[in-house]
Amino acid sequence: MVKRGSQTLTFLLAMLVWLLLTWKIEPGSVLIGLLISSIASIFFGELLTVTPGRFLNIKRYLWFLYYIPVFLWEMVKANIDVAYRVLHPKLPINPGIVKIKTNLKSEVSKTFLANSITLTPGTMTVDIIGNELYIHWIDVKEREVEKATRAISEKFEKIIERILE
Repeated sequence: MVKRGSQTLTFLLAMLVWLLLTWKIEPGSVLIGLLISSIASIFFGELLTVTPGRFLNIKRYLWFLYYIPVFLWEMVKANIDVAYRVLHPKLPINPGIVKIKTNLKSEVSKTFLANSITLTPGTMTVDIIGNELYIHWIDVKEREVEKATRAISEKFEKIIERILE
């Protein structure tokens, strides 16, 4: 039953995206959208969520709306930092790979966190092993796991937990 609910949700979201992208309600376009959405739900239905009922919780969407400006602010700060380093090559950098820990449990949540970190200039997720993420950091400020976790992922992790778990 879980599989069917996930596939149904994937189908509905894919069809909605199709209609928004094509902006056509013509028989041919809708038929192609139905076909593509069906194929997507069959192959990717279980990847979206194990518990599709959670998508009905409005609090998740409010947390996502809160996440967007937080992420954009962190991205702007990181862009300015990286641009400053490029424009001033004498600025000392200390690149390296650090390990951080996450309390997120689902693979989707960990992937969302890893992508948030990677999309922030100056950091890139190299690997995820269990509850540990290995991050390449352009200027390593902390080597200790707890301090590096606070510096890199804490601002994202708490919000992602409320959205996806």
